[in-house]
Amino acid sequence: MIDLYYAATPNGLKMTMYMEESGLDYRLIRVNIGKGEQFAPEYLRISPNNKIPALVDHAPADGGPPLSMFESGAMLQYLADKSGFGLPRDPRARLEALQWLTWQVAGLGPMAGQIGHFNIYAPETVPYAIDRYTRETSRLYGVLDKQLQGRDFIAGEFSIADIACYPWIVPHEGHGQKLADFPDLQRWFEAMRARPATVKAYVGVENVYARKERNISAEERAILFGQARPV
Repeated sequence: MIDLYYAATPNGLKMTMYMEESGLDYRLIRVNIGKGEQFAPEYLRISPNNKIPALVDHAPADGGPPLSMFESGAMLQYLADKSGFGLPRDPRARLEALQWLTWQVAGLGPMAGQIGHFNIYAPETVPYAIDRYTRETSRLYGVLDKQLQGRDFIAGEFSIADIACYPWIVPHEGHGQKLADFPDLQRWFEAMRARPATVKAYVGVENVYARKERNISAEERAILFGQARPV
């Protein structure tokens, strides 16, 4: 059994997508990041960076004590190695999938997250930031669009690279992007959205980045964006 500590963010949704795709047995433990539950001492012992997602594997492959992990990219690789699902066996194909996983973690996620923040959550309009991150996110969408030309999946066969990238394309409206401008990316996106595991992972999940409103409380804003610990 794997305990998955979760909130419905793109990084959290990576993990529920993987669990549903792989069929691994897991228990979903929701973490209310708006109320600061990610700062609880018991959670920090699992995720010292006070972010979601995180997991505890109660039956690790080495037969040792429960294993805790944080950072979604590392978690996906660990689970793929454990289950044998989501990473190609061929060494070169495996490396290609891991490169694109790293690309998402290091590039697509951070840049898309920034434009999502400045478009939706920033308390004031910052034109320079909006222009900067819209342009960079557009460039990254273009990189992915080019990679998907003539192939169904990012690394050739379905892998954790596809699972990692998809939740960061879902909020494309909040990123200021039109998928019609990226036809191969759009084709892949629609195919990913139709997968049964994706449908199950997204049940009840709101795309908050599709809203042009900033209706969060001052307390939530301080916790989410000021890294303030609740008193």
